[in-house]
Amino acid sequence: MAFQLLINLVIGLIWMFLMESYDFVTFLIGFVLGIFLLFLLNRFIPDTFYIRYIIAIVKLVFLFAKELLISNIEVLKMVYKPKMDMQPGIIALPIDLKTNWEITMLANLITLTPGTLTVDVSADNKFLYIHAMDLPDVDETINQIKGTFEKAIKDVTR
Repeated sequence: MAFQLLINLVIGLIWMFLMESYDFVTFLIGFVLGIFLLFLLNRFIPDTFYIRYIIAIVKLVFLFAKELLISNIEVLKMVYKPKMDMQPGIIALPIDLKTNWEITMLANLITLTPGTLTVDVSADNKFLYIHAMDLPDVDETINQIKGTFEKAIKDVTR
């Protein structure tokens, strides 16, 4: 990915120098031309097309923003209820992530989302222990985390 991005930046700079116009618009035209060229020559470059990773990163950012907004509203509702009928609990979330970077990213996204907190990672890196403010259904919570954050992290890293 980094190699393709570097090639694309060089193509944009070369285009700017060839056009003898040293402004951002000319560079942007060269950069878009470089994306097109890299897409056409993708089978000669050993890695997958890097725009796929950028789209996956943008999706992960928007997913986190959506989950952050939804969980903030849910925590606000819980706090302002006259009767506290929460069911707090700790769950063991089985994870399919392999690298330390992926596990750390998942743990941080869970912790940054209000209402949940990553407590610990198992010694074999197979489970995350998560504390939740309101845990009515354990299986639904596990499926939601695996279907959103874990899937989005896999799309970014694999």
